[in-house]
Amino acid sequence: MKINSLFLLTFLTLGNIFAQEIQSPQEFLGYEIGSRFTRHHKVVDYFKYVSNTLSNVKLEKYGETNEHRPLYVSYISSEENIINLENIRTSNLSQTGILTENTDNKKAIVWLSYNVHGNEASSTEASMLTLYELVTHKKDWLKNTVIIIDPCINPDGRDRYVNWYNQVKSTPYNTAQDAKEHHEPWPGGRANHYLFDLNRDWAWATQIESKQRIKIYNKWMPHIHVDFHEQGINSPYYFAPAAEPFHEIISEWQRDFQTQIGKNHAKYFDKEGWLYFTKESFDLLYPSYGDTYPTFMGSIGMTYEQAGGGRGGLGVQTNEGEILTLKDRAIHHTSTGLSTVEISSKNAEKLNAEFRKFFNNDNLGYKSFVLKNENQDKTNRLKKLLDTHEITYEYASEQTVKGYNFKTQKEDKLNANKGDLVIHTNQPKGKMVQILFEPKAKLVDSLTYDITAWSLPYAHGFNAVASKSKVNSSAMMAKAFTLNAMDKSAYAYISKWTSLEDATFLGELLKNNITPRFSEKPFSIAGKKYRRGTLIILRNDNKQETFDEELIKIANTNKRVLQPVTTGFVDSGSDFGSYSVKPIHKQNVALLSGNGASSLSFGEIWHFFETELHYPLTIIDSEYFSNANFSAYDVIIIPEGYYGGTLTRSTLDKLTKWTRSGGTLIAIGTALHSFADKKGFALTAKKADSQNDKNSNLTPYAEEERKSVKNLITGAIFKSKIDTTHPLGFGYTEEYFSLKLSETSYNYLKDGGNVAYFNKNTQNVSGYAGSAAVKNIPESLLFGEEQKGSGSIIYMVDNPLFRSFWENGKLFLANAVFLLNSNKLKN
Repeated sequence: MKINSLFLLTFLTLGNIFAQEIQSPQEFLGYEIGSRFTRHHKVVDYFKYVSNTLSNVKLEKYGETNEHRPLYVSYISSEENIINLENIRTSNLSQTGILTENTDNKKAIVWLSYNVHGNEASSTEASMLTLYELVTHKKDWLKNTVIIIDPCINPDGRDRYVNWYNQVKSTPYNTAQDAKEHHEPWPGGRANHYLFDLNRDWAWATQIESKQRIKIYNKWMPHIHVDFHEQGINSPYYFAPAAEPFHEIISEWQRDFQTQIGKNHAKYFDKEGWLYFTKESFDLLYPSYGDTYPTFMGSIGMTYEQAGGGRGGLGVQTNEGEILTLKDRAIHHTSTGLSTVEISSKNAEKLNAEFRKFFNNDNLGYKSFVLKNENQDKTNRLKKLLDTHEITYEYASEQTVKGYNFKTQKEDKLNANKGDLVIHTNQPKGKMVQILFEPKAKLVDSLTYDITAWSLPYAHGFNAVASKSKVNSSAMMAKAFTLNAMDKSAYAYISKWTSLEDATFLGELLKNNITPRFSEKPFSIAGKKYRRGTLIILRNDNKQETFDEELIKIANTNKRVLQPVTTGFVDSGSDFGSYSVKPIHKQNVALLSGNGASSLSFGEIWHFFETELHYPLTIIDSEYFSNANFSAYDVIIIPEGYYGGTLTRSTLDKLTKWTRSGGTLIAIGTALHSFADKKGFALTAKKADSQNDKNSNLTPYAEEERKSVKNLITGAIFKSKIDTTHPLGFGYTEEYFSLKLSETSYNYLKDGGNVAYFNKNTQNVSGYAGSAAVKNIPESLLFGEEQKGSGSIIYMVDNPLFRSFWENGKLFLANAVFLLNSNKLKN
């Protein structure tokens, strides 16, 4: 792929004629953009230099990554606008209804986000070129436009990629696709420190980068947001308009202006002869992308995709024989970035007018969502997410609410009590409320880029109703946590087991050498009833002098209510000395990583233990997993992945022997392929109906892709049954809504416990599931336990930690770690 030399000369060097007072990126860095990768700190240095030199550029630090790299945004506009920046910001927010000040904003606000995927590294190089062009050649656009540039959303991932590439590349760089510099090692640079895909985290805000970015994003609510990406080395450039399906909430203006922007880009690409495509592959449905989240917040949200990515390096030969260079890639992204600013500046007045219209929510189908507050920890988690997005909520009064019942999937009634959560859509971010809480997203096309179901009542485990009438509600002061007090006469302290927060509390007890027990049976004592799984902390198990002080401190820090009792003689159920009241010992947990493991699944587990459970684990690489000392661990977790080279017959035999001695092996998602239908394991794959389609070989070529989706499930919600008498199901009710990410199914365990399963009447509740694939789900396993000797293998068919947003699944993993075999002391 060749760049027109005259274009380059004009684009990169003529700036010196007009702006001798500012250095170009090439002059500042000492090398031409595209001749090498720029490490993150040097990119920051250039943005600092420009903001310190020019009065019409302002740099703001908005956060820091897990690896302590700074996160910045740069504001570029006219000097007058920069002086008046705060007034512009508040005037724009007034148009949304978030603020009630003046609404006379006339400036277009364009936000350009670069390098959310660390190894899609050309866009950060382009951010410096774009900044330079804006402050030199394009000053006229700045009169009515504020441009916000985030030069690198994911600096941890970017530097992981850049540092690796610089270590292995040839000099000069090698363009052969087989060259080592075009093959990143596991886990690659795409994801952040915890190996999360930040481009799928906007709505869920599980990562520190997302939380900090959303906070500043919501301060501005831009009219345009562009997310710069890269794709395979053989793909032309992609820009707006997006592909179907569009979520139905997207306005006609948002659709139309995407097309206008695309045509403006095409003008420049046509002139240079650059290849591009639109209206394919990248849809606007799933709400947690860098294009959809801004779109559902009133912006024109877009993804731009340049060929390259981790395989691009400084230059690589494509399948068509062209040499794709980093310089090419940076110039293309610079061109679309500038084109976006240009058309936004030309349409500033219209952008503001349509932006104001977006926040009229009168026509939304649902007016209120009511969620039963049956578990305060779950309610607090959801409220924290809503607070992150500055979505308001209130509390119900005593009333009967009619609407779509999430539990029964039909129009029904719900008896609301005082304190139940109510989220209305008649608020500035009402459209985002509708999207996050709606029971089912309307699909106009089954070919989608991502999951098609995400409704928060299912993800967080709420009994809820979506009402087409506004429900009566009011604000209510949060009830303050009442601190526990010591009771040195207590025979035991009792604590509930219904949420992840309870598991975090348990982990803190174990780390501090306090031994709790849990009850396998329900019981009542001192006039109160307790469920299975309830924690019982006995004085007899904890004879240290500071037992009460340490326990109370940990409970108060974790806001857990302790109930002291003076006897172990219960009113009903089993006494505290019963065999069914089992001790929980400290668990040594190991997690498999490396080649074969899904980096995303591994990252979800790693993040879960370190940031939510706050419980230590040991990470073991697949390269030496077979030689690891399994006896040092009580629990071994196998994340999603394909382990043909790791879980060999001899390694499986070693794991089986370890399990029989009391270990707990937890396999998740696609990792189950390594155990299914293997000698010595109870797990068997469920075979699909093998009826032949007489016309299958007559499918037209153009229809083959669409036909294939009937065999797929890429993210749909199904209702399962839970055995709540099994420790794996403690803390749950008898129904659980699972996000199914694959069409793969397994038979019920004949030798083992089917703790969670889909019965013969199971149907998908929300999201797309192919007509052929869905037939294989009824009478299949979700979570099961195969007992081996003193230990267990836990099979988790669906990933309960998916993207860390399926909150209601997380306690299953905690149960597997702490409640199954932890009563057995290991040698």
